[in-house]
Amino acid sequence: MEDYFSRILNLAWQLRQHLTQFIEDVFGFIDWIPRSREVQFSACNRGILPGTERYIHGQSSVLSIGNITEESSISCTTEEQVAERISDSEITIFGNGLSIIRQRSYAIWSSYVLGGFRLGQRLAFHVRGLCNLLSNEIHTKLTRFLHRFCTTLQGSSEDIGWLQRTHMSLHSVDGTSRFHELLHDVRNGMHCLPNTLVYLLIPGLFSNHSPLYFLTTKRSFSKMGLTCHIAKIHSEASVEKNARELKLYIEELYWGSGKQVLLLGHSKGGVDAAAALSLYWSELKGKVAGLALVQSPYGGTPVASDILREGQIADKETRRIMELIVCRLIKGDMRALEDLTYARRKDFISRHKLPVDELPIISFHTEASTAPTVLATLTRIAQAELLPLLAPLPRFLSEYAESFFASLKLPVVMPVSAAMAVVALHLRLRYGERSDGLVTRRDAEVPGSVVVRPERRLDHAWLVFSTLRRHRAEADATEVCEALLAMLVEIGRKKPRLIDHLPCWEDLC
Repeated sequence: MEDYFSRILNLAWQLRQHLTQFIEDVFGFIDWIPRSREVQFSACNRGILPGTERYIHGQSSVLSIGNITEESSISCTTEEQVAERISDSEITIFGNGLSIIRQRSYAIWSSYVLGGFRLGQRLAFHVRGLCNLLSNEIHTKLTRFLHRFCTTLQGSSEDIGWLQRTHMSLHSVDGTSRFHELLHDVRNGMHCLPNTLVYLLIPGLFSNHSPLYFLTTKRSFSKMGLTCHIAKIHSEASVEKNARELKLYIEELYWGSGKQVLLLGHSKGGVDAAAALSLYWSELKGKVAGLALVQSPYGGTPVASDILREGQIADKETRRIMELIVCRLIKGDMRALEDLTYARRKDFISRHKLPVDELPIISFHTEASTAPTVLATLTRIAQAELLPLLAPLPRFLSEYAESFFASLKLPVVMPVSAAMAVVALHLRLRYGERSDGLVTRRDAEVPGSVVVRPERRLDHAWLVFSTLRRHRAEADATEVCEALLAMLVEIGRKKPRLIDHLPCWEDLC
């Protein structure tokens, strides 16, 4: 593709050169026109007006009379009558007067002609300059447009999976089989999460606008007698700001309970948690028992990069639209979305190292389904109480119905799964990458971590939101989170053995 663009640029440059040469050839004949106001011509044009040079240099008498006799239309009869009446001196005076009049008339005519030629010359050179400026402007705009078109067409094709290419020395371990075993035990009622830890769930981007984010998982853990919290952070803030808040939150939980904190971050929440460990590991060491990154764009996401990439077509207009949505409507920070681009993630990871060799870390990623049936799936993102809606009813009806409707809530649903399926299909067709709708599978793997790659088709929002159609034969989000945390506890107990024999995951099973 780049070869075609270079050929188009070369063709535009050649057309510009040919146009400039053509203009110079057309107007080049005007260069012989003199720049002084004297009446003279170059040697190559002396044949145009024969005898002119001799006339100008003082031999005007012969030239004048000859020209008069050649060009005058006076009849022979009139000249003989005039010759008989006037003397020879009068003829000479009359001839000299005509010569002077003719000489002055020719000088005036020549000045006008030369002025016209000079004006034409200046006009020609001005037109040539305008044509050069126009061709340069066309060439510049064409080059800029082709560059923007190439940047837009290329997108994130060279950025996806950059972590695996640059951190090849850190080998990841496949823990999918062990995860399924633990998930099977959880579904059969074998709960092995210890109550000696504090479980902190870290929500992702835009979680402040969804009250059901991680709510079901927290309630399930609380029923099992576990200490579970949902991190109260501003999810639309930058990664470094949330990392600072998480550091303080973890220290507060640790000093308040005397227990280590086990982290599970979803989407951007996993990136925020990893940033907290990377920036403040010297202060959090011994206070954090492990980290599970669930569908987190640790290496970046093509969705954020394609939206905010500079140099592509309509990049400024797209950014203004996103600023309107994120900053004014959602009251967030654009840096929250910018920190998920490949450029920002590359810069952050190169400067801050995640302690994968000292802390058990799990990377969990899935692939969204693109089947047509997903388009009809609705996701419950919130719920509304019906009791406030009874205010317009008559008082005697509301008194009897108050106790009944107090426990009923109206689900607020959106086609989130359908949107994720469309985005996943777009990423599959454009880049050939499998994703959960927002994060590709390769970008969700932390080098050196234990990777869980389930074959079940789950979109990006499934783990934190519940759908209206639930399959009892399959595990729900709460059971998946419990199995991941149980696996994290198990890895933490065998961490020294895992470091010594990293490729041998069978020893942990």
